[in-house]
Amino acid sequence: MLEFQNVSLSLQKKEVLKNVNFIINPGEIVAILGASGTGKTSIFRLLLGELKPTLGSIQLDNFALEKLSYSNLQKYRRQIGVVFQDFQLLPQKTVYENVAFALEVCGEEDEISKKVPELLKLVGLWDKKNQFPDSLSGGEKQRTAIARALVHNPKLLIADEATGNLDPQNSKEIAALMQTLYKEKKLTILFATHDPILVQELRPRVIRLEEGKVLFDKKEISLQEAFVGMV
Repeated sequence: MLEFQNVSLSLQKKEVLKNVNFIINPGEIVAILGASGTGKTSIFRLLLGELKPTLGSIQLDNFALEKLSYSNLQKYRRQIGVVFQDFQLLPQKTVYENVAFALEVCGEEDEISKKVPELLKLVGLWDKKNQFPDSLSGGEKQRTAIARALVHNPKLLIADEATGNLDPQNSKEIAALMQTLYKEKKLTILFATHDPILVQELRPRVIRLEEGKVLFDKKEISLQEAFVGMV
């Protein structure tokens, strides 16, 4: 379970999150929506341990993020998988090597031969395993990034504008993949997006931010209500 308890965050004397509260239960798909500058990225940076809340507490199962030592932060980060808008693939490594690298840096080379083929087949890229990122479509790059995010069997998958650089067809394919991961891996998925396609296809619970506050937190929401006023 992930819980934000009265979380506020100030950066450079500006309050970017204001008394944010929510609970995400295992197995939920949740979208964080809001116009640019409303605090979505700050929530993700807090979840990655890049920032600590000015006030309040963030709990993921047995981890209180604001109290983690450096070594425990590394253990915590293995509980989450992260996908970014810009893919962050290593251009000099193949698809296979990009996914394997996430295991190498953690000293888990003995897991590579088992996990990497399994994950590349799951995301539909086994036939592209020897290609380099510059030869892939945007959707294929994001699938590679998703496979890499899953190498440590995370409990929580975080996706920050995962379809922001993709066309509508690729957005639908990424949404379908996320739905598969949700069902087959029992993943909890938290994503921020400006893409109505992801919300339409995944039908998530929606936490809508405005000026650093939770404007509403709803299930069964229309696209119009979810995105009204966003620019």
